[in-house]
Order: sequence, then structure tokens, then C-alpha cells
Amino acid sequence: MNQITTDLRTEYQTLADLAAGLSPEGWAADTGFYGWTPWDEVAHLCFFDEAALIAVRGPQEFQQHSDALMPRVARGEEFSAIARERFGHLDGPALVSYWRPIFARLVDALASLDAKTRLPWYGPSMNARSFASARLMETWAHGQDVYDAARVRRPATARLRHIAHIGVGTFGWSFVNRKLEVPAPVPHVALRAPDGSEWAWGEPSESHQVRGDALDFCLVVTQRRHVADTSLEVRGEPAQRWMAIAQCFAGPPADGPAPGVRRWER
Repeated sequence: MNQITTDLRTEYQTLADLAAGLSPEGWAADTGFYGWTPWDEVAHLCFFDEAALIAVRGPQEFQQHSDALMPRVARGEEFSAIARERFGHLDGPALVSYWRPIFARLVDALASLDAKTRLPWYGPSMNARSFASARLMETWAHGQDVYDAARVRRPATARLRHIAHIGVGTFGWSFVNRKLEVPAPVPHVALRAPDGSEWAWGEPSESHQVRGDALDFCLVVTQRRHVADTSLEVRGEPAQRWMAIAQCFAGPPADGPAPGVRRWER
């Protein structure tokens, strides 16, 4: 658990530091993600980091939390509205100050667990390592929205490997979630890491593959960029269909941005 929790802590701290420096106007800017502001993005993360702490404490307490939350969602309440109700009394800087000890306690709690410890969540339970990876992916994805709103270009880091691994692992989920037949074969994925090395998954194939920059791949599978706005090379029908609907996060089917959306030059 040491590497993933170290990376998770760094991801949290990096985003919190960026958010803490936002102006009042920056906190209210449109991120391009469903009309959310940076305040909404941080509030969303804070809400589910608190939920994650409840999950670490045990399945019975988490079930009580879920039983209170999910009927509200079933009635059509948006997560963003629920988070605003929870944290609406806090301005941006106060929200970050509240969030920092929450994520610090979560990382400490996860670091103390065996990697195979099962933790409850809103869908199937996850082992502790996958749980920490999922929190990192979620933080990185919503963090990208904040970076976009602030017009700051985020450096790529080795932490992307965790996100890319989830992205590859959810190939089948992206189709099943839409009630589509999972195509075959599973494409080979070969990505250029930030240090110039290669990260690869699956059997090598020249005719069925996704190849390119790891950052581009992570932006696509988290639905922060359209594949047409990246340098990814996508070969074969299964790979092309996947990149059009890739979704590495849980929840109902979602559609990423259209081509050309959320592109900017610093």
C-alpha cells in the first residue's frame, strides 16, 4: 500500500495547493464539466472522501450512510446539489482548509490496511489498494477540471500509471455499462510514460491497439478530452468503439466532451 497511498497523498496535496491559490473569481469559474465550478469540484471530492472514511470504519456504518444518500439520488437529486447543501456555508479557501485534514486522515487510514482488505462502496466492495487507486483517479479527473478552469497546464507524472491501469481494466465495463456486447479482441495498450519509458497492457497487436501518450489516454478514459483532441493512435474497430465511450469511473453511462471542447492554450 505504500506506493499508492504516497501517490494519493501527493495528488491530493497538489490539487489542494492549486485550489488554495484561486481568486474569488477563479472559484466561481466554469470548469466545463456540467457547469461545475472549482468550488463544486473540491466539494464533490470532499464529500466522497468523508464517505470513504466512513467505509474504512466498517461496512455497517457505511451501509447507514448509503441508505441515507442513495434514496436522494434515486429521487433525482444531483451529487453537486447534495455537496452544496453539505458545504455551502464554506467559501473556497475555507473549503480547502476543511478538506485537507479529511484527505490526510483517509490516506493515513488506507496506508494502515493490508492491500487485500475489502472495503464497502456504492457498488461492489473493493480491496484497499483498488479503493486507493480509485480515489486517486477521481481526484486527478476532477482536478483536471480545476486546472482547465484556472488555465494552468498540469505536468504529467508517474502517478498517471494508476489511472491508465484503471482505464485499461474498464474496457469491458465501458460496454457492459451501456448494455452493449463487449467486442473482441481486447486491444493492446502501449503508452509513453512521462519519463519516456513505455507502459503496456495486453497481448501485442499491430491491428488492434491504442498507442500514444499516457496523459492523452488518461484524459480520454476519464472523459476529460475527446480522443480526436489527442495524439492517440487507435487501430481496429474494438479499440475505436472503446475510445468513443471509454468510462473508467462507476455510475450510469456518461458522455465525454465533444471534439474541440475544453481545449485552450496557456
